Amino acid sequence: MELVATAQVAEAEATHIKKYSSSIRIWHWLNAIIITGSLVTVLINSTVMKAWTNASLIADKLKEKGVEVSEDQARSVAFALSDKVWAVHTYLGYALAGLYLFRIILEFFELADQKLIRKFKTARKSFLSRQEDRISSRNEMLIKTLYAVFYVLLIVMVVTGLCLAFRDNIPALRQMHFIKEIHGFTMYLIIGFIIVHVAGVVIGERKGHKGIVSDMINGGINAE
Repeated sequence: MELVATAQVAEAEATHIKKYSSSIRIWHWLNAIIITGSLVTVLINSTVMKAWTNASLIADKLKEKGVEVSEDQARSVAFALSDKVWAVHTYLGYALAGLYLFRIILEFFELADQKLIRKFKTARKSFLSRQEDRISSRNEMLIKTLYAVFYVLLIVMVVTGLCLAFRDNIPALRQMHFIKEIHGFTMYLIIGFIIVHVAGVVIGERKGHKGIVSDMINGGINAE
């Protein structure tokens, strides 16, 4: 009897729909890794690999070894080292663009209740119509709105990044100097989202919404 009962429980659990599909979970963590890696390359080139600072360092160190180089030569070496890091940043950008395209395609194949647009509409409808527990519905609407903003920021980051990557091959893009400024400003907005996102997860885990991280790892159970 115990074996039968155990089998029935296992079968019942198997029929539950996951809160997050495996594709969404894989996308989420790959996206997190690539964005983190991209931000790290920016940090490296803004600090330890800063070309203008390293040019003087290279010249001084070579001079200590008895090798005299001009300022232009030292700067050329410094920028070459910096370009190596930017090359990694560019490849990560290509990966991010591929992941974004994958996420768009995935939206068409997700179950209805797991589609991003469906979740946003459901949260909005609940917020507008629910009279009880307004705080909960308001928070859910705020969370979905932040995610929508994140996807917009991500597409801006991807498009401007691709423009910067191919501007040497497309003359028209060379004249659009504002693209770099938009790309950099969007990066700060995404950093802001990451901080809010992580803080929200930590607060949620501590205030009655436990299992947020584990759900994004194992899928969780979709509450019906």
